[in-house]
Amino acid sequence: MQFDSTGKVTLDHIYTRPDPRDYFRTLRTLEYRIPQLAKPYFSKFLDEYRQARRVAVPTVVDIGSSYGINAALLKCDAALDELYAHYTDETAEALDHEGMLARDQDWMRARGGVPDARFIGLDTSRPALDYALNAGFLDDIVHADLEEQDLDEHQRERLARADVVVSTGCLGYVGERTVRRIADAAGKPWMAHFVLRMFPFDDVAASLAEIGYETVHVEGAFEQRRFASPQEQALMLDTLSTAGVDPAGLEAEGWLYAELFVSRPRA
Repeated sequence: MQFDSTGKVTLDHIYTRPDPRDYFRTLRTLEYRIPQLAKPYFSKFLDEYRQARRVAVPTVVDIGSSYGINAALLKCDAALDELYAHYTDETAEALDHEGMLARDQDWMRARGGVPDARFIGLDTSRPALDYALNAGFLDDIVHADLEEQDLDEHQRERLARADVVVSTGCLGYVGERTVRRIADAAGKPWMAHFVLRMFPFDDVAASLAEIGYETVHVEGAFEQRRFASPQEQALMLDTLSTAGVDPAGLEAEGWLYAELFVSRPRA
């Protein structure tokens, strides 16, 4: 078992497969749940945006979208447990890649209904983005690492459409540069980010404040997943201690936790 610099177990391989089956097989064993917990907050946030800005079908950029899980949950009013079952049942095990994609396209046609939001996925994994786009979970994609390079003209044009920006766990691995570049391209979209507690949001909030945002920390802590091993938990508790975060009653009990930060333009 390998660990990254924060102490988290390295799961990079599940984000670069041609389809999401390994992703769901692996994360199901860890009881990964943050997209499900985030869903009602994102849904309410989108409703508030529609009412405030009178935009019937807002465009949402999902940072670190991988296979379009947040989009699938919201566009189809699905539950994460449904997706776990869908990708790990006997039918999924027996299908080849093309068969899995066709099955997902059929599922989207049956469940999608009339869209009340468009989703653009931003990620560094091209296989995950391509699958999510072809399956219909995402409506558009941007394959880029905005920590390392600025937007090109094509990427900027796509992200300029953003009304709302969301994320569930990738901030900290990407940070102020990515968020600021999206904000600048899109003209101050609303934002809602679930951020692991070991990662301070201060730099992102300060950068957004420079261009007229106000950031609010929403009360509560949200289970992301169980630790993969006692070793991962020990390493993560060290990381939290270094960051000045008290894990008592939360990470000390065996789960990674995230917090929600909402940023809106002051006007």
